Amino acid sequence: MRWLVAATVAWGVLLAGLTWWSVRHDPPTVKEQRSLSQADPVVAGAVGRLVAVVDGEAWELTPVQVRRGCRLTPLADGATLTRGLDVLVAGGSERALLERVAQRLPADWRAGVRADSEGPRLRADAGEFVTVDGRVVADGRVRLSATTGCRPAHTDDAILLPAYSLGAELEAALRALGRPVPAGADEVVVTPCPAGGTANTVRVAAGTEPLSLAPLRPLGSALVDRPEVYAYRSGRVVVLVDASGDQLRLAASTGCAG
Repeated sequence: MRWLVAATVAWGVLLAGLTWWSVRHDPPTVKEQRSLSQADPVVAGAVGRLVAVVDGEAWELTPVQVRRGCRLTPLADGATLTRGLDVLVAGGSERALLERVAQRLPADWRAGVRADSEGPRLRADAGEFVTVDGRVVADGRVRLSATTGCRPAHTDDAILLPAYSLGAELEAALRALGRPVPAGADEVVVTPCPAGGTANTVRVAAGTEPLSLAPLRPLGSALVDRPEVYAYRSGRVVVLVDASGDQLRLAASTGCAG
């Protein structure tokens, strides 16, 4: 019996060693093993498609999220990459928005809206093991996102963002509210459009003092008008001003429409 126990232990050690070597040296053999940087173009393209679908609404791209710590194998950690956008609508019309989005997405994404314990939920498959999700995150706010699932994360997987100026629309909004105009944006999110070019959101914080958003009304066509959130369109740009948190937050988003 001793030889059987010894052989079993040796086999286990050999398998563990082979798994360790394979995780670190073998190239990916299936799509879900592609790294975050390899998967990001698919995720970004899916978000660009979502932007094109909702370009008539009040929307803004959300920050890119990389979450580490998921398990690829017992011996290897991975990470997930998520890109997305928030869409503001009238309270009570969130499901209608999700259904419009589902109807306008490509047929091979098999998009659909179902109710779960937290409300209506959009699910779709953008291909390459990238999942598209839509859900209500607050009254009148719908979050659409695309995510990779757990992937290998390497040191070259940083998502680099270009530098952007504020733009005339954000500068005009800040001046209308009596806030100083900073030299540059606090945050920029960019995603490719289906027909070429890019969509982007440029975001800036502008202090903590309470204020009225009424001075913004002459600057464009209102899309959302609430006491603490106001969004309007100025040409191709959607400006969203949110005074509901600790910081006044302004975002200018340019979509995919030519």
